[in-house]
Amino acid sequence: MAAHQLPDDFRCPISLEIMTDPVILSSGHTFDRSSIQRWLDAGHRTCPITKLPLPQHPSLIPNHALRSLISNFALSSLPAKPQQSQQDHHQALVSTLTSPSSDVSVKLDSLSRLVRLSKRDPASRRRLSESGTVSVVLRCIDSDDPIMQEKALSLVLNLSLDDDNKVGLVAEGAIGKIVAALRSNFASCRALAATIITSLAVVEVNKATLGGYPFAIESLISLLRDGNDWERKEAATALFAICSFSDNRKRAVICGAVPILLRIAGSGLDRAVEVLGLLSKCAEGREVMERFNGAVRILVRALRTGGSKGVQYALLTLYSLCCYSERMCLEVRKEGVLEDCMRLVEGENEKIRRNASSLIQVIGGDC
Repeated sequence: MAAHQLPDDFRCPISLEIMTDPVILSSGHTFDRSSIQRWLDAGHRTCPITKLPLPQHPSLIPNHALRSLISNFALSSLPAKPQQSQQDHHQALVSTLTSPSSDVSVKLDSLSRLVRLSKRDPASRRRLSESGTVSVVLRCIDSDDPIMQEKALSLVLNLSLDDDNKVGLVAEGAIGKIVAALRSNFASCRALAATIITSLAVVEVNKATLGGYPFAIESLISLLRDGNDWERKEAATALFAICSFSDNRKRAVICGAVPILLRIAGSGLDRAVEVLGLLSKCAEGREVMERFNGAVRILVRALRTGGSKGVQYALLTLYSLCCYSERMCLEVRKEGVLEDCMRLVEGENEKIRRNASSLIQVIGGDC
C-alpha cells in the first residue's frame, strides 16, 4: 500500500513520513525515532508538540502497539504469500488462543507455555509484544474461568517486566482490564492485578495515568480493606508506587485510604506504614490522620516493632504530623518517642538516622 494511503496517525509529526520505529516521548506523544533523536541531538529539551520541558536525558520508549498496527496495515494490502511450512512457535501458541476450535484445556496449555517462556526469556517477551499478542492476552483476562484469568494476568505481569513494554501495555488498554481484575471473584487474580499495577507504575508517565483511571485507586483501597494478607500486601505496594506521584496522594485520601491503612498498620504490615508516610506529605492526609483516634499509638508501635522500612516511614509520618499539629506533637512526646529517636540516631541505617534526627528537632524543643 502506498504511504499516502495509510492513516495520518501513522505519520511522524516532525517528518510527516510513515513511522518505521515509533517511540513515545515522556510527554506521551509518539514520533519516529530518527526524527525525535535529531530534534534532541540539536539541543532541544521541549516536546515538539506541547512545547513542555523534557528531562535532561529524555527516554524514548518503543511504541510496539503502533508499530504493529502500521506493519499489519501495510502487509494487509500485499499479495498473499504461501504459508511457511513451520509456524513460529510463539505465534502457534498465540493462534490457539484466538482459534474458535480451541477448547479451554488447549488454551490453558498455550497460556502456561507462554507464561514460562516469557518469565525466563527477555527475547520471548520482546517477540510477543511486537507480534500483537498483548491484545489477545488482555481478552483472556475477561474469562469467567479463574485459571484462564490467572494465567493471562501472569503473562501480562511477565511482559511488564521490561520497561519498554510498560508504556506499550498501557497504550493497548491494559489498565482497564487490570482494574476490572482487581474486582474479580478470585483472590489470586486480584493480587496479581495489584502486582501488575506496581510494575507498570515504575514508569513515571504511567503513575498519572493509573492514578487518574476510574476506580483504580478505589479498587486498591477496597482490596486493602477486604482482602487476605497477600492481597493487602500487594495492594499496599501498588498504592505506594502510585502515590509516589504527588498528585495521586490527595486522590487516595479522598477515597478513604488513611483509616484503612492505619488499621492495617496496627496489625503489623510495614507496607501500610510506608504508604502513610507518603500520604502524610499532603495536607489532606495529615488532617485525616490527626482526626483518627489512636493514630500516634499505631505509628509509635510501628516505630518500635517494625522492620527497617516500617521504622523509616513511621518516623517520617510522625515528623509530618508533629510539624502540622501542636496537639500531635505533644502526644508524640508523651509516648516517649524522643528516647526512641535518641537510640535510632546511633544506628547504622542512614535514612532512619536522618528521619530520627529530624523528629528530634521537632519534639525535642517546645511544640
